[in-house]
Formats: sequence, C-alpha cells, structure tokens
Amino acid sequence: MQLPGKGTFIDHSETSRRPADLTRQAVEELDGLRVHGPEFVGPGRAASPDPLQLIIDLTGLGVSGYQAADWMREQHGVNLHVSDHRRSSAQLTYADDEYTAGRLLTALSDLVQHAEDFPEPADISVPSPRELRLEQAEPPRDAFFGRTEQIPLANAAGRVGAEMPTPYPPGIPAVVPGERLTSAILEYLRSGVQSGMVVPDAVDANWKPFACWPESFSCPARPSRECRSAAPR
Repeated sequence: MQLPGKGTFIDHSETSRRPADLTRQAVEELDGLRVHGPEFVGPGRAASPDPLQLIIDLTGLGVSGYQAADWMREQHGVNLHVSDHRRSSAQLTYADDEYTAGRLLTALSDLVQHAEDFPEPADISVPSPRELRLEQAEPPRDAFFGRTEQIPLANAAGRVGAEMPTPYPPGIPAVVPGERLTSAILEYLRSGVQSGMVVPDAVDANWKPFACWPESFSCPARPSRECRSAAPR
C-alpha cells in the first residue's frame, strides 16, 4: 500500500497470512473438519494455493456446506465465501486480523458442537467426468436465441437444452445451449438444487421445467436469418 507523502511501500502479505495460518491450524484441530491444502496444487491443478482462503471439508462432520453456511450466517452473522455439498470456503483478506479470524473460528467451533442437531444432508447425484461431456446437437447460438419450450425435468432427457445452468461453485456450466440433455445431468441439477446448490441463471427458479429446443423445429448447421427468426423469442 502506498502512503501519500511518505513514498513508503508496506508489504501486507505476512500481516495478512498470520491470522489465516493460525486459523487454519486451529480448524484442523476441530473434530470432523479438514482444511484442504497442497493436494490442490500440481500438474493439471492449481499453480499455487491462495494462502488467505480456507477450503474446509465437512465430510467428517456429517453436514453439507450448504447447511453449514446457512447456520453460521443465521447463528453467528458469519458469511462464508462459497459452499457445495461437501465443503465451505472462508476468504480472509489483508483487512482481517486476529479478532475477525477469531469470529470465524468461534462460529466453526460452535458448528462442530451442534452438528448432531442437523438433519442428514440430502444426497447429490454427482456425474462422472465422462457423464459431464454432452453431445452438441445444435449450435449454441441457435438454441439460445431461437424458439424454446418449457419441458418438465422428468421428460427432458434426450431433448436439446436451450439454457445454460451454471452451479456455483464451481461456476462452470453444466449444460451449454444446444447440448443434448441426459438423465445423469438432469438428476445432478435436480438433486443439487433440492440440497441447496446455487444455480443463479436458471430460466425457472424452482427448477421444475427446463428450457428446450422444440423437437419439431430444426435449422441447418449454418442457419439463415429467416431460420433464426422463424419464431418469436
């Protein structure tokens, strides 16, 4: 940080890392919690870890990241960064100190004490990497901007999707417009939303129908302007 009139540069890296390092060590001592670390770094993975981010695995505690995030917000006013069905992430910054990091640790300690009060987390059907690769049946632009119809999730397998559901985290689309929907992907989205997964860009917030390309409407690989505008959007 540059201080006006002083010409002095202050490196906050060590000041910032100390609360994070102490908190990481303390969380590791709590029953049922584990902080991810070097296993995320390496070829094909991250180049280096963020020293100010605590990615906490809650599997041993028997609660989901969604449950933990909601509870800590309601009971302690602590907002976690992102959460999924197994983990929660806490993001510290150079503005944090032992006091604010202590609030996080107090909330996590209390979470451990109340873990038995939580209902069993709902199962999420996570597809295999192979199942995540879908057939691109139509050009994405045509599927997204063209005519669509709302199909109940139970009947959507085999249809061509026209929306881009993006679970967050990780913030990567599960379906790209124009891809053919499969039972594995649809069950992943249905079970995930039911468990608390955040999909901010769904056409229907309740995830009952899925926007699909009409079966009776098809364009060539290089559609004309007339084909693209053949139906109202």
